[in-house]
Amino acid sequence: MTDGTVSDARPTGGDARPIGSDVDTPIRAHPHRRHDPLLDRWVLVSVGRTKRPWHGSRESTTRLEPPRHDPRCYLCPGNVRANGDRNPDYPGTFVFTNDFAALQPESPTDRRTDGLLVAEGERGTSRVVCFSPRHDLGMASMAVADIRTVVDMWADQTTELGREYRWVQVFENRGAEMGASSPHPHGQIWAGSALPTDAAREDASQRAYAAGHGERMLQAYAAQERGGPRVVEEDEHWLVVVPYWAAWPYETLILPTAPATRLADLGAAGRDSLAGTLSRLLRRYDGLFQRPFPYSMGWHQAPFGADDTDHWQVHAHVLPPLLRQNVRKFMVGYELLAEPQRDITPEDAAAQLRDVVLDADRGGDVADVAAGAAAGR
Repeated sequence: MTDGTVSDARPTGGDARPIGSDVDTPIRAHPHRRHDPLLDRWVLVSVGRTKRPWHGSRESTTRLEPPRHDPRCYLCPGNVRANGDRNPDYPGTFVFTNDFAALQPESPTDRRTDGLLVAEGERGTSRVVCFSPRHDLGMASMAVADIRTVVDMWADQTTELGREYRWVQVFENRGAEMGASSPHPHGQIWAGSALPTDAAREDASQRAYAAGHGERMLQAYAAQERGGPRVVEEDEHWLVVVPYWAAWPYETLILPTAPATRLADLGAAGRDSLAGTLSRLLRRYDGLFQRPFPYSMGWHQAPFGADDTDHWQVHAHVLPPLLRQNVRKFMVGYELLAEPQRDITPEDAAAQLRDVVLDADRGGDVADVAAGAAAGR
C-alpha cells in the first residue's frame, strides 16, 4: 500500500486479496492498515502495543452507588432545573429542550465568504432525553421493556424533528469520562439545517456503493460479517460487530439485517429485538472490566429533505474510550496528525466482549417487551 486510495474497499498495489477473509489471518499478527468504507479513511492497527509499560494517566475505578432519586439532580422527576423550570413527575421517558442548547431555531443561515475564510449560520435545536425516572439506572441496568420505550422515543423524535431539519443526531454520552454532565440516565438529540461532516461522508460513500453494486453497503457488510470473528451479538433482526475498520479499542457497529433508512422504519419485532440487543451489548461492556463502561453512542439515519435515501441503512456507532480497566485510549500524536490507530485487533476485542458471561436477560422475553411497550411503560 503506497497511498490512501482504494477500489471497492480493497487495498491497492501488491497483493490485493481482501485481508478481512479468514485465509489472510497472518497479516493480523503484524502492523497493517484497514480501510473504513463509511468515512473513506484508513486505520492503522498496531498489534502488541498493549504490552508496553504504562506510567501515564489512569481512570478511577471507584464505583459509586447513586440513589434512586437525587434531590440535587436537575434531571430527576419533580426537581428544578438551572433555568427555573420544574420537571414533571414523569413515569417513563422525558424529553425537553436543552436549557443550554448548542443549536437555536432562530439562528440566521446566511453564508459569508472572504477568500479562504468561510462561515455560515446553523439553525437547529437541542433536546435532552431522560431514559428513566430512576437516577440509579443506566441503560445497561434498565429492563428490556423500558429500553423499548426509549427506542420508540428515538424514532418519534427523529420523525418530528425531520419535518423541519435536515439532520437529526440521536446520541448518548455515558460517564464523566465522556463529558456527561449528570449520572442520570439520559441522552441528547441535536437537529440542524446542515449535513454534518461525517454524515456527508457516510452519505457519499453509501450512495457511491449502491450505485456501483446495486445494494446497500451496510447490508452487504452485515451479510459478510454474520457468524464471523468480529460478531458480538446477532439475531434475526440485528447484528453487532466490532467493525473491521474500528478505530477505538472496543468500538461496535449496530446494524439491522433488513433494509431500514431510519429508526421509524423498524416494525414491532425489529424494535423489540433492538431493545434486547442493546441490553445485552451494554451489559457486555460493563462486564468486560467489571465497571460502568463509558462510551458515546449515536444513531446515523438517512438525512431528511433528500430526493433519494434508498442507499442509506440506519446504524449506530458505539465508541468507548477504554483500552484497559483504568487506562484510556488516547487519540493523540499520530492519531491527530496522521490517521486513527488502534492497539488490539477488532477480532480480539470482539472475542473479549463475547466471552463476557451475562446474567439473566432483563425484562423477560419479546412478548413481555411488547406488552410493556403497549402499556406505555
